[in-house]
Amino acid sequence: QVQLVESGGGLVQAGGSLRLSCADSGRTFRRYAMGWFRQAPGKEREFVTAINWNGGSTYYADSVKGRFTISRDNAKSTVYLQMNSLKAEDTAVYYCAADPFPEVRGTEPGFFASWGQGTQVTVSS
Repeated sequence: QVQLVESGGGLVQAGGSLRLSCADSGRTFRRYAMGWFRQAPGKEREFVTAINWNGGSTYYADSVKGRFTISRDNAKSTVYLQMNSLKAEDTAVYYCAADPFPEVRGTEPGFFASWGQGTQVTVSS
């Protein structure tokens, strides 16, 4: 059973940084690819980044490439999202998600079976 809990959101000024964490209380974390998505008010949920089971492969949306970094620590059953050079348009609720396969199959939300509750990130300009 995958149970994901995000933390680390908050209010930050444009140009600042935040690190989000997503911890899994289950025992199978290391088997799953993981992803981060975000949803701004009035918009659809969009892909941000994903990582395969051992961190050897990562994928990023063009809008965050070079600014965001995904990583994972399987010993701690946690995936991280380091966000630098934040912009007002990064404001959204950020969700972590687990794909029940070890490799990232795609960037559509439908590939990810388990979701956290979300954490709000607000970037002031």
